[in-house]
Amino acid sequence: MRRWLTLSAAFSFILFLYFPEASYGVSPPITLLRSRKFAEEPPKILSSQELWFNQTLDHYSPYDHRQFQQRYYEFLDYFRIPDGPIFLIICGEGPCGGIVNDYIAVLAKKFGAAMVTLEHRYYGKSSPFKSLATENLKYLSSKQALNDLAAFRQYYQDSLNVKLNRTKVESSWFFFGGSYSGALSAWFRLKYPHLTCGSLASSAVVQAVFDFTEFDQQIGESAGPECKAVLQETTQLIEQKLAINGRSLKASFGAADLDIDGDFMYFVADAAVIAFQYGNPDRLCKPLVEAKNGGEDLVDAYAKYVKDYYVETFGTNVQIYDQEFLKRTDVNDDSSARLWWFQVCTEVAYFQVAPSNDSVRSSIVDTKYHLDLCKNVFGHGVFPEVDATNLYYGGTKIAGSKIIFTNGSQDPWRHASKQTSSPEADMPSYLITCHNCGHCTDMRGCPQSPLVIEGNEQNCTSPDAVRKVRQKIVEHMDLWLSQCQDTGRSFF
Repeated sequence: MRRWLTLSAAFSFILFLYFPEASYGVSPPITLLRSRKFAEEPPKILSSQELWFNQTLDHYSPYDHRQFQQRYYEFLDYFRIPDGPIFLIICGEGPCGGIVNDYIAVLAKKFGAAMVTLEHRYYGKSSPFKSLATENLKYLSSKQALNDLAAFRQYYQDSLNVKLNRTKVESSWFFFGGSYSGALSAWFRLKYPHLTCGSLASSAVVQAVFDFTEFDQQIGESAGPECKAVLQETTQLIEQKLAINGRSLKASFGAADLDIDGDFMYFVADAAVIAFQYGNPDRLCKPLVEAKNGGEDLVDAYAKYVKDYYVETFGTNVQIYDQEFLKRTDVNDDSSARLWWFQVCTEVAYFQVAPSNDSVRSSIVDTKYHLDLCKNVFGHGVFPEVDATNLYYGGTKIAGSKIIFTNGSQDPWRHASKQTSSPEADMPSYLITCHNCGHCTDMRGCPQSPLVIEGNEQNCTSPDAVRKVRQKIVEHMDLWLSQCQDTGRSFF
């Protein structure tokens, strides 16, 4: 994630992924360090030592030989020399601060794997340009990112062989990703099946969606009838106050700088989303329902939740909802918001619009709002090529193989993921069902943010539901990795 898919939701995923103190990309769209001795307490980050790789800027031009420095990390403590597999964890739409100690680390210990993670081009410290002007963002795309992964994989394999004093050895590789990077994981196996034994695509948003009404509908379903009704009433009351004295209302939410009403209502909607997306539904529903039953002011109660939880605890910067802030072209700590919006506005959309009826979010957050934002922030001619993206990758009809899809029952992003299995292609899909099973539950446990060490599932309302899916993941990985070893290659 922080708009790690809602603006915040997308962005927030990024935070949650790569900044575990805050949260595991797709909102922004956004949407994870201190070291401790293992004997004292398991660390949240297994490795934060920065390593660098010279990456090609444009993989599609035979004439452009420009390169940029791309950041990556490695963790070899669990690596079984000489034949252990390599787990590549794809960083998504945000800064990559290191290798996170989540459930993938548990898998690495089990399989004796080396862990390596590559920061996504343009994000964090892997920016090819000092200016993020629209003309400089032409090389920011999922296609270029997949090529980055292929080039890096070859580089890392060669460098590992040098470390181990061996030549022409191909390790067994397995790719991991969650949210947007989960889609990249699936797409990498689709486009480069010879370079990985398989992929885990957690909460993978493989289907680009123009008007994503299912997103809001899932928020209502995840909230349950009572909380949903209170959220809908709260939205209506906020709209009424916005029309009467918008400046005072925005100030009460700590969002006085959001001059555009659509930006403010997007911020208001995202604040609710984050509770369900990351496994903390009671942080939102409990105080709101209590306020309703106690005859308290619902807008005041919601504003308190937004400021106390979404801004202070979760760590959201309200500025990322401000279109004037999104126009900034300098590289800064919150550049991820602009960068993810560019990908949203050119490739995948995921426009989280209000359904025509029974919506939780305000109808102000409609298609026009999103298209106006794209035009205002990036200029004329920027439009999400949703059909082209789905034609290229296949959407939920992806014709890949050996890809594990997982989703949490409460996660609104699951409606852009593949939720049906394709047994004939070795593409199982699992839904983890529980009250607080949200985004990337299989990797992160419960709640999904803040980080739970090794993705412990004990705080999920149904730990067994998580364990059963994880057991399936282990079984698939064990089979596919063994097939790689039998053939002596990274694919089968």
